[in-house]
Order: sequence, then structure tokens, then C-alpha cells
Amino acid sequence: MIRDVEEKDAIGIASIYNYYVDKTWITFEQEAVSSFVMAERIRSTTENYPWMVFEEDGKILGYIYADRWKSRAAYRYTVESTIYLDKDAGRKGIGRKLYTELLPRLKEMGIKTVVVCIAIPNEASIGLHEKLGFRKVGIFTKVGYKFETWIDVGFWELVF
Repeated sequence: MIRDVEEKDAIGIASIYNYYVDKTWITFEQEAVSSFVMAERIRSTTENYPWMVFEEDGKILGYIYADRWKSRAAYRYTVESTIYLDKDAGRKGIGRKLYTELLPRLKEMGIKTVVVCIAIPNEASIGLHEKLGFRKVGIFTKVGYKFETWIDVGFWELVF
């Protein structure tokens, strides 16, 4: 089931996210995020943009949200989307289902461009986004450093 996020979901969302913080370079955050901090991020984001979760049998298996791309007014029709799945929930179509709910909402809001930032390598995320129609627009080389490794970041966009 896909539904709008609730503040109580912060615990499950933080659990999913913190796996990536602690074990991967997919996120450049380097310290685990408390459920309190995650709840504040949810509140802040949902003031203006959608955030949804995929829930099955009472457990959150993934989440997706959009947030502003840049703070300047001229960017107001562009958002960045973020999606994370439980480490054991990949390859089940959850990411596609979440995007199927998010993208129409963004379009209805008047958003024209959705940008995603992907730490490379990440074939699963690249594959998901390209299947949904996102196209690669560039790579920044060695812009992140985590686990004693330099990380490149790619950008993909979907224009409505």
C-alpha cells in the first residue's frame, strides 16, 4: 500500500535510511539520523511537497519524496526526488510503484522538471530512473568522500 507519510513513520524511515548511511556511499550523510531528526525533515518537506511510503503488513519497505531543487525563485518549477527502499525490498517493483504515485502529483503541482542525484556506481537506481524516462545529463567527478573513497555523482532529469 502506498500512502502519504505520517510523522509516526519517522522511525521506520530512519531505519531504512540509516542502513545506507552506515553501510554505503549512496548517501553522503555520515552519521545515523535519529527518528526525531527524520520527523523534522518530514514536517519541513511536507509543508510544500509530497512524501509517500510503501507499507506492507505494517512495515515500511520504502519511501519517496520531492523537495525544492535550489532556493532561487527561478527554480520553483524544478524539484529533486529522493527514494530509498529497505535493503531487502529491492527488485520487487516498489520503486516504480512509488514513482507512479509521485510523478503525477508533481505534474499537478505545476512542476516541470524532476532531478535525481545518484552516487555512482548504483546500477539499481540508474536502471529504475532510466526505465521511468529520466535521462542522464551529467556527472560530477569525485565530489563526495566517504569510507576513504572518492565518489562521483550523476544527475538525471525528467521533464514533463
